[in-house]
Amino acid sequence: MEWGKYMDSLLQSLIIELRRGTLTLAVLSQLRTPQYGYSLVQCLERSGIVIEQSTLYPLLRRLEKQGLVTSSWDTSEARPRKYYELSAYGEEIFHELKKEWLNSSKELYLLLQGEERE
Repeated sequence: MEWGKYMDSLLQSLIIELRRGTLTLAVLSQLRTPQYGYSLVQCLERSGIVIEQSTLYPLLRRLEKQGLVTSSWDTSEARPRKYYELSAYGEEIFHELKKEWLNSSKELYLLLQGEERE
């Protein structure tokens, strides 16, 4: 494999790894009110966070299995929709993750600012 292609592939892999945790936090932040999949995608996109449905639904299933999210079906309209919402446990975890993210982001920002000054 040529060096440029290897670096592009490695960079893409690292970006995906970096985004994985941030997507979880972003999704949890939007589930304080009930959302169905497509409305959640739109909400995140309005905030500048792009998430594919092929990424979102497995993430929602994993969060539900972990007890962070609950789901329920709304069959009152012609097209049934599955709504997701933070559980009480999910709310606690979200607040702790948010605190951790804010602290880590601040520390990383300061670290990276130092790198730019060198």
